[in-house]
Amino acid sequence: MNRTPPPPLLYADTEHSADALYFGRVNVPDAFVAFARNGRKYAVVGALEFGRVKRTSDFDVVLPLERYLQRARETWPRKVPGGAEVIFLLGREFKQRRFTVPADFPAGVYAKLAALGLKLDVASGPLFPAREIKTPAEAAAIRQGNRCSALGFAAAERILRASQPRGRTLRHRGEVVTSEKLKFAIETACLEAGAMSLNTIVAGGDQACDPHERGSGPLRPGELIVIDVFPRVTATGYHGDMTRTFLRGRATDAQRAIVAAVREAQLAALREIRAGVNGRDVHRKVVAVFDARGFETKRTAKGSVGFFHGTGHGLGLAVHEPPRMSGMVDYILKQNSVVTVEPGLYYPGIGGCRIEDVVQVTAAKPRMLSDYHYEWELR
Repeated sequence: MNRTPPPPLLYADTEHSADALYFGRVNVPDAFVAFARNGRKYAVVGALEFGRVKRTSDFDVVLPLERYLQRARETWPRKVPGGAEVIFLLGREFKQRRFTVPADFPAGVYAKLAALGLKLDVASGPLFPAREIKTPAEAAAIRQGNRCSALGFAAAERILRASQPRGRTLRHRGEVVTSEKLKFAIETACLEAGAMSLNTIVAGGDQACDPHERGSGPLRPGELIVIDVFPRVTATGYHGDMTRTFLRGRATDAQRAIVAAVREAQLAALREIRAGVNGRDVHRKVVAVFDARGFETKRTAKGSVGFFHGTGHGLGLAVHEPPRMSGMVDYILKQNSVVTVEPGLYYPGIGGCRIEDVVQVTAAKPRMLSDYHYEWELR
């Protein structure tokens, strides 16, 4: 017989916990206690946050942290009370002896609560499975994140188009064009649009052959440049996540072949994506395109080459969340979930290419939540 799981419990801040932001729909910069009981959502916050959280959050009940800290001092006069003691007292007050916590619940707090006798079940999957299914408002927020990504691409592209090859460098307004210069332009454009773009990737040449290499130093004429922008919209907390590949100058036949294959593979994946399809099968469509075009994937002593990452991942309040589309897992795509579609090829000496868009899964053709052109050879 399936047992109803205990209600959820969180002890986290919303900058680091998408679950905490999802649960209460309010930003709280310091770790706070939040839990559910009998269909109601509870938060325990200090005076600094109390009024704002009470006015603007989705919590049904907001309790003052100071009340529980005082009780904890009286209960354990020799202890400096913290989150664990507050949670234990809440459990006792609400006659709740067991909670479900996420896998990233703080280990120290977990250990203290176990010693105090409060039972905690670690969720075997997402704490809030409903996070995977995006409402129209959430889809709109993700679309806004991708609009910010597109503005970042446009800022970078303007510099690349206006730059002039000078030997092994590109120069713009008398300065060498670097990864750092493009990242600054991208992140400024996102900030002006109401989003924070952190850890932006602008990687050229062989640097682009490591998919999560952020990139540094001068960008070269005739080299593929992978730009991956995944900003977080300040007002909502939802992310965009898009990638385009550019080249300033004239591409080689080998570079054109890579870019053409990646775009064909992305289109093949988009044709496959719909509710009820296994994400592994979408990934296999991408692999089939690369195999048919003769692009080999292999692992070497210096790293992997070819296509060696997943085709896509979920996107929302976190940059990476369920579902997944890869060759490693079976995952049935659900209607109204949101996924990235980002095949790539990486060959040192030729370069790297990745093209990434975001779609919402439907019963038929996926709904595009990103929009930027695919012109990449900038002469």
